[in-house]
Amino acid sequence: MDVKTGFFYLFSLVLLFAAFRVITARNPVHAVLYLMLAFSQASAVWLLLQAEFLAIVLVLVYLGAVMVLFLFVVMMLDLNMDSLRQGFWRHFPLAALIGVVIALEMAYVLMGGFRGQPAATQAAMTAGGSNTKALGILMYTEYLYPVQIAAVILVVAMIAAIALTLRQRKDTKFIDVGDQIRVKSRDRLQLVKLDATQPAPPPAPAPEPAPTAAAAPEKKA
Repeated sequence: MDVKTGFFYLFSLVLLFAAFRVITARNPVHAVLYLMLAFSQASAVWLLLQAEFLAIVLVLVYLGAVMVLFLFVVMMLDLNMDSLRQGFWRHFPLAALIGVVIALEMAYVLMGGFRGQPAATQAAMTAGGSNTKALGILMYTEYLYPVQIAAVILVVAMIAAIALTLRQRKDTKFIDVGDQIRVKSRDRLQLVKLDATQPAPPPAPAPEPAPTAAAAPEKKA
């Protein structure tokens, strides 16, 4: 086993461990950190496969932007982990079945693609330049319509997310920006004139003591 194969197995083992910890970590912040570790190991595997463009895009786009945003969002949320884990084992068999089906489908597609495209064809694709150039030619010639459809779907999803976030809710407090712009200085502060000194109020009179039985006058016989 050469050095390249050893690095491949090392990166793959760390990738599988990180992916397993993503779904088993109790703390969501730890799950996001493990997902970032998984992306970095996948990028290293792509570098071993001489797919430099995909590796750099994975590091810059996902690790540098998307996952950092996810990390800040998860850290800002006040998540109740007890309520999130209710019913986990009840839905686990269905989730495991779906995961196995997806894994089998991915294995079938990937193995079929590797068998249908020999090394000679891959070398011919990159003969005129780098693999980045070959990837760009394929994306914008043979796979132009799928790329455009994916772009439209992403734009629609972004607009839908913004619309759902900015909808008016009863428990949301906000200030109209137009009212803030149109406000004037006299509307922000109101001056009230008060006397410098005010006379002290007169003291209240002391209440008279009530007469008692001992102090009552005696009657003559």
